[in-house]
Amino acid sequence: EVVKLSLPEDQKISVTTITVGLSTVLTCNIRGALRPPIIWKRNGVILNFLDLEDINDFGEDDSLYITKVTTIHMGNYTCHAYGYEELYQTHVLQVNVPPVIRVYPETQAQEPGVSASLKCHAEGIPNPRITWLKNGVDILPKLSKQLTLLANGSELHISSVRYEDTGAYTCIAKNEVGVDEDISSLFIEDSARKTLANILWREEGLIVGNMFYVFSDDGITVLQPNECEIRRHIRPEERIFTSYEEMCPRAEGEGAQSCHWASAVNVRDKYIYVSQPKQNRVLIIDIQTQKAMQSLDVDPLPTKLHYDKSHDQVWVLSWGNMQKSSPTLQVIPEASSGEDQHVVRTPFEEVEDFFIPPTNLIINHVRFGFIFNKSKPAVHKIDLETVTHLKTISFKDHGCLPQAMAYTHLGGYFFVQCRRNKSRAAPPQLIIDSVTDSVIGPNHEVWGSPHVSPDGRYLVSADEASGRLKVQVLTIRGEIKLIYDLQTELQLSDLTFQPSFTEGNQYYVYAASHLQTDVLFVELSTGRMNVLKNLKEPLASKDWPWSSSNRIMRDSGLFGQYLITPAKDSLFVINGRQNTLRCEVSGIRRGNTVVWVGEV
Repeated sequence: EVVKLSLPEDQKISVTTITVGLSTVLTCNIRGALRPPIIWKRNGVILNFLDLEDINDFGEDDSLYITKVTTIHMGNYTCHAYGYEELYQTHVLQVNVPPVIRVYPETQAQEPGVSASLKCHAEGIPNPRITWLKNGVDILPKLSKQLTLLANGSELHISSVRYEDTGAYTCIAKNEVGVDEDISSLFIEDSARKTLANILWREEGLIVGNMFYVFSDDGITVLQPNECEIRRHIRPEERIFTSYEEMCPRAEGEGAQSCHWASAVNVRDKYIYVSQPKQNRVLIIDIQTQKAMQSLDVDPLPTKLHYDKSHDQVWVLSWGNMQKSSPTLQVIPEASSGEDQHVVRTPFEEVEDFFIPPTNLIINHVRFGFIFNKSKPAVHKIDLETVTHLKTISFKDHGCLPQAMAYTHLGGYFFVQCRRNKSRAAPPQLIIDSVTDSVIGPNHEVWGSPHVSPDGRYLVSADEASGRLKVQVLTIRGEIKLIYDLQTELQLSDLTFQPSFTEGNQYYVYAASHLQTDVLFVELSTGRMNVLKNLKEPLASKDWPWSSSNRIMRDSGLFGQYLITPAKDSLFVINGRQNTLRCEVSGIRRGNTVVWVGEV
């Protein structure tokens, strides 16, 4: 008998919009007598339902069931009858997310006549609209020269505060699927009348928090960027609290006592974990007391740390030796407890690098990471909680040796940078779909190291050899679109994202160079580029063997306006709000390990 299949013209493409956390059914509308079984694909990869956690095809009608939709599920699903691929239906799944907000500061005390800013950062899909109330009353009618809203409402600015501006300011963010709100309190009082709020704000929050902690040859410098003021200097000979050893013991044959640092991470604004590769240990700095609390012995040459917030553990990659011939990966559990820490060895071998996706406002739990060897064409997926190997994703068919990775939760894509061959041009990045753990192909004509904006919306890829910077955007349909291909004259070493001060849900990129003294600035909403000149020579690559970024660029979090980048013998602070150089702090050698500490 002849199989006759049909699909109504108006059903060839069907768009479904669903809110995160709900379940949805995608129905295949291909009909016909003796219709063979239906095959479903996502991003061109056949869905094998035995492997998938949240996606099933139970039921008689061959529909696709997603039991708990998250942002990784957005994208294209197609169905066709087995053996009849030319007739297919495309389902576009769009995922909406209710708003999530953060306000800053939670409370502040100001004297009459100064200016005050209250900030509110909101994320959601579609982009939320922001409104403000003062003591429960909408402030819109009160807007004036003195009281203004900036960046689509993300900032409420009062140019000269008066006593009557004291109050509770509520930020409300709303979109089609939800609402979130939080309060930022403002107290106006003259300096003579110190209230409790004032004392807390002045004495505690500002002294140890809102600072850059810079690790250099001469110890640890705590820098307040607003005033460009060094608030504390922890010297190499200071003692570690628990063991009474020196923080940076003098090495054989060294003249002056100096420190060697590689990598540092902030653990919940309570501790900083920093690796000392030449001492084969990790130092724990207590932020409240600004002292080195404890040192932990780890495998030789610890060069990379990562704080996995979801499981409160610090991952430690050690090279074993400078040839990296016996690398190991260790984990320090319960990192934020800070008491009697210990180190756990992982079962993985030949790990040259690892990647753990960051959390953000919308994604606060990460379950999986990847480990890889830069000379083998594969990455290995691991379970972060049980610290076990789950599966290997091979790149043999693509001839890709992984160098670096990035991730966006919008569509659940991993981007993999492939190693440049000596003879050929650089191979394009590969894209892994985390729903199917499959390589879905090369990322168009994009190569270089991938960097994803904190909200997952932009992918910026820097090719350090050519100075090309390609910017892609992730649409609400889970598509990846190239929006800018920028030619810079800089060999880029590191870049970071700074939230925009003029538009809500937008970013600037700041990038430092391996060789040149310039810093690049790119406005992502327009592609406009600018260069800050004469930030002195970076550290030579040979003097920074621990990573490929011999000149880092660090931002100051969601609400910060300052960035920091080191030169060979000094530090530069950049004012990201004005896109200008704020100051140079001299006498800091090799300050290429920097951590921002926010509100404590």
